[in-house]
Amino acid sequence: MKFNIQSKKLLSHLNAVSKVIINKNAYAILDNFLFELEGDRLVVTGSDMETRLTTNVEVADAEGSGKFAVDVKRMLSLLKELPDTAMTVDVNEENLEVVIKYVSGQYNIIALNGDEYPLKNQSSSETQQFTLAPKDIIDGIQHTIFAVGTDDMHPQFMGVFWDIKHDGITFVASDSHKLVRYRKLNVEPNIERSFILPSKPASILSNILDKNEKTPVTITVDDTSATFETGDYSLTCRFINGRYPNYNSVIPENNPYSVQADRLTLLTALRRVSVFASVGGLVKLQLDQNAILITAQDLDHSTSAEEKIHCEYDGEPMTMGFKNSDVIEVLNNIDNESVTLKLLDPARAGIFLPSEQKQGEDLLILQMPMMI
Repeated sequence: MKFNIQSKKLLSHLNAVSKVIINKNAYAILDNFLFELEGDRLVVTGSDMETRLTTNVEVADAEGSGKFAVDVKRMLSLLKELPDTAMTVDVNEENLEVVIKYVSGQYNIIALNGDEYPLKNQSSSETQQFTLAPKDIIDGIQHTIFAVGTDDMHPQFMGVFWDIKHDGITFVASDSHKLVRYRKLNVEPNIERSFILPSKPASILSNILDKNEKTPVTITVDDTSATFETGDYSLTCRFINGRYPNYNSVIPENNPYSVQADRLTLLTALRRVSVFASVGGLVKLQLDQNAILITAQDLDHSTSAEEKIHCEYDGEPMTMGFKNSDVIEVLNNIDNESVTLKLLDPARAGIFLPSEQKQGEDLLILQMPMMI
């Protein structure tokens, strides 16, 4: 086997595939990229047995066909140090010696037999298929993934929940302290299905897609897994087992007190005041007529801080406590000049919303308060 390819072109595809591969694999072969030469197309695969990512790269002057596996770290390290140059990859099919040449050098690697690489699992249940624009998938994941839980005792919270209806799709994530619900209202999957996409493949999927790409992503789902197919990539991943809680039931239907403030003003004030917060990160929001007083203190180090910012609020005076990092994270993930906070009382969850929802979207973030 033999083919020519630009080094940086190959590197960009390998970087994407490498995100799937973990440091400690159950099978040594998974520490490698699987290369398959098919005509003028090189197919590169990475897998951790739960998630499998495949990419297609066009090559030139291809001779022969077949597959071989090359160590991930060694291949990436080499390509990162090479200039953007044409290179030739020549594989001896008898002893699997791989010779990589470019104008100024030559590198020799012994590959593994590609036939030893695990095959893609075949679905044993009925499948459904639908399409979504890359932008819709990216928006859904990026608006929710920051709220995904990390507690192994509650695995159902360790992914993004996709609640698919015929005329829309809802993305949900929660770590039991906060919950994000992001609705896409201008899509029509024309199926009804739900699944929990683990955070790792969700993040990879978000990174390999291009918001500006017009060609839709084809999504094939069965009872245990999904495959996302684009022009250059195919990502297959297993779902998280378990039933996702009824997310709508925990969202208060009536929070009568409403606060509206400039998002960036509130965010930057919180960041400054948070410098003086205690180890627990408690910051207090004291609401009064058209003003929020943000305070924090650390009694162990005799430090404190306060800032007052303007807002629109005409309800009863109220003081709520939040963990500083949680509120900062929430505000960072609301893409709007103004933010609205809906409240019932200091002991109940607050609801953060963009003051004006974008067309075809509905974003809601629920955040539990801290005890004052």
